[in-house]
Amino acid sequence: MTLVPVNTQKKLIRFCWLLAFAAFFSACDKPGITKDSGQYSDEFLEIQHKADNQFGADAVKKGYLYLDSAFSKLKHPTVNDRFRYYALTYVYYQKTLKDYDKALTYADSMLALANKSVNPKQYSMNYAEANFARGDTYFEQKQFSEAYQAYYQGYLTGKNYFNLAALSDYTYRMGMIMYKKEHYKLAANYFKDSYHQLSTEGKTLDRGFPGFYRLQELLDNIGISYKHNNEPDSAIKYFDATLAYINANADKFKDRKLHIEMARGVVYGNKAEIYMQTRQYANAAALLKKSIAINIQPGFDNHDAELSEIKLGQVYLDMGAADSLINLLSNLRRQLDTVANPDAEADYNRLLGNYYVKRNEPVQAIDHIQRYNLMKDSLAKRASLLMESDVNQQLAIYEKQHEIDRLSNSSKLQTIYLYVSLFLGFMALIIVFLVYRNFKRSRKEVKTINLLNKQINEQNHNLETALQEINTSSQEKDRILRAVAHDLRNPIGGIASLTTLMAEEDYSDEQKEMINLVKETSLNSLELINEILEATNINSVEFNPEPTDINGLLSNSVDLLRFKAAEKGQQILLEPLDKQLELVISREKIWRVISNLITNAIKFSPTGGIIQVKALEFEEHKVVIAVKDNGIGIPDKMKDQIFNMFTSAQRPGTAGEKSFGLGLSICRQIMEKHHGKIWFESDVDKGTTFFISLPVITAGVRSNSTQKFSKPTA
Repeated sequence: MTLVPVNTQKKLIRFCWLLAFAAFFSACDKPGITKDSGQYSDEFLEIQHKADNQFGADAVKKGYLYLDSAFSKLKHPTVNDRFRYYALTYVYYQKTLKDYDKALTYADSMLALANKSVNPKQYSMNYAEANFARGDTYFEQKQFSEAYQAYYQGYLTGKNYFNLAALSDYTYRMGMIMYKKEHYKLAANYFKDSYHQLSTEGKTLDRGFPGFYRLQELLDNIGISYKHNNEPDSAIKYFDATLAYINANADKFKDRKLHIEMARGVVYGNKAEIYMQTRQYANAAALLKKSIAINIQPGFDNHDAELSEIKLGQVYLDMGAADSLINLLSNLRRQLDTVANPDAEADYNRLLGNYYVKRNEPVQAIDHIQRYNLMKDSLAKRASLLMESDVNQQLAIYEKQHEIDRLSNSSKLQTIYLYVSLFLGFMALIIVFLVYRNFKRSRKEVKTINLLNKQINEQNHNLETALQEINTSSQEKDRILRAVAHDLRNPIGGIASLTTLMAEEDYSDEQKEMINLVKETSLNSLELINEILEATNINSVEFNPEPTDINGLLSNSVDLLRFKAAEKGQQILLEPLDKQLELVISREKIWRVISNLITNAIKFSPTGGIIQVKALEFEEHKVVIAVKDNGIGIPDKMKDQIFNMFTSAQRPGTAGEKSFGLGLSICRQIMEKHHGKIWFESDVDKGTTFFISLPVITAGVRSNSTQKFSKPTA
C-alpha cells in the first residue's frame, strides 16, 4: 500500500492542479490590481477561473490549451500572472505528460520570476513554490541530491519569512521521503508537523478546497504510517479523524463531490487493512466493498478501486471463499486490461497463484507466482536509488553551507565591529592614562601595590615553572611512548607479514603451529601498538564539531558492525530516537566511541547473544545512548579500573579475542572533550550496559518517553 494521493496517477494529477491553484489563492489577497504590486490582474483571474472549471471536470488538456491561448493575448501581465502561468504549465508537463525536461525548464522560469518579486510576501511564496517544483522534478528523475537541495532552499524561505504554507509543503515532502524509505515513525511525525503548520496558516488565510483536500490527505497519511509501524489503534484513530473531517466539510464544497467521494473511498480501503491485520474479515470486506463501489465509477479513482479489489481478494483467500475470489479476479482482469496498474497487476498474480496452491494445481500456481516475483522485483528496483540516498546527511551539508554563506554575508558587520573596537581601544588608552596619573598622585599606595604585585608575580612564576615541568614530563613520557611504539611497529609488522607468507608454505604441523603462534602474537602486538599511538595522540588532536544527525550516526555504526556480530551468530538491535535530532559533535570521534562499545559487547557476549543499542532524549537537554549485552559482565574488583590506561582489568573475549585495556580509556577522553559522560552498569554472568551522554546544544521538542536510564554519578 502506498500513500494517498501518490497511489494513483489520475488522482495525483488532479491533486497537483489543486495545489497549483491553492498557491494561487494564497497569494491573491486583493484581486484586480494590474500593476506589479504582488497581485494578479482582473484579466488573469478570469482566465484562471475558466481553466480551473475545465481542470476540475477532468478536461486537463483542453483546460491547458485554453490557458495557453488566453494568456498569450494578455496585454500587461503582472509578475504574479506570469509566475502562475509558468506554474500551471509546469504541472501540465510534470504530472500530465511526464516530460520532466520541459517541466524543469518551466520550474527554472518560475524561479527567475520569483527573483523579480516586488515585495517580501510575494517573494517568499513564489520562491518556495518554485524550489519545491524543481525538487519534485529532480526527484522524479532520481537526482536525489539536487532534489534535496531544492527542497532545502524552499524550507529556508519558509523559515526566514515565517511562511507556514512553505514549511508545510516542505515537511509534507520530507514525510513522503521518510515513508518511501520505510521510516514510518519519522514519516508520521513529519505529516503531523505539516498538518499543524497548514492548520495554523489556515486560521489567517482561507486556502479553499485545495487546503481542505491537503489536510484530509495528511490525516490519512498519518494513519497509513501508523499502520505500517504496527500501531493499529493509532491508525484507526487517524482514519476515523479523516472521515470525520471530510464529512464535516463536504457541504462547503458541493461542486467537488467527485473528489470528496474519491477521498472517502481511499480512506475506507486504508481502514480496511487494519481490520485485515486483526482478522476482522467481515468489517474489512464491508469497507472494501464501499471503497470499490465509489472509485470503480467512470471518472473516479479506478486505480485505487483496483488496489481495493486486491485487498478484498486477500480477504476472500483468507476466509477460504474460493468462488467469491475467482469471480473478483475475473472482473479485475478485465479492468487491468483497460486501466494499467503495475501494483495491482503484481498482486493479481499473487492471489491467483495462492488460489491454485489451495486447489493443489502446482503448474498454474508456479506460473503466476513467478510472474508476481518478476513484477515485484521490477517495482523494487525503481525504489532502490531512493533507499540508498541519505536525505538527513544531505540536508546537514546544505545547512552547514548555508551557515558558511551567512557568515560571509556578515563580513561588512565585522568591519563595523572592527572600527568600533578601535574606538573603544582608544578610549581604553585614555582611561589607562587617567588611572596612571592617579597612581602617581598617591605614590605610597602605588609602592604597596607594586610590592604586592611583585610577590604575586613571583608566585605565578613559580607556579608556571612547576606546571611547565609537569607538562614537559608528560610530553616527554608521551614522546618516548610514541617513539617506542612507532619504532616497534615496523619490525613487528614485518614479522607479521613474513609469518603470514611462511604459514602458506609446506611445513610440518609442528612448524606451522609455531609459525602461526608467532603470527598471532605479532598481530596482537601491532594492535596494541596502534592503540598506544592513538591513546598518546588523542590530547593533541583537534576535534572538529559539526551538526550530526544522531540517528544516522547510530544506524551507520550498527550497520558496519552487523557482519562482525554475525560471525558469532549475534544480533544487534537498534532503537533510535523517535524524532530527528542533530548534535554538534565530532562525528568521527563519537562514531569511534559507539563502535568501541558495540565491539566490546560483541567480544564479551556469547555466541548467539543479543546486543541492544538504544538512544533517548532527556529533559536535562542531553541525549543518552546505551549499549547493552548479555555477556560475562564485569567483576566488582575491576569496576574501578576499566577506564584507566594500561589497566590490569583486561580479559579475553568469549571466543578468545585479545583485549589490551586502552579502548575505554580513549572513549573516556573523547567524551570529556565533548563535555559528556560515560559510565556503566554490570552484573557478573548477566551482562553489562555502557552509557554515554551528550549535551543538546539547542533545545528541541522534548521526548515523551517514559523509559529511564540510570543517571551518571558526578
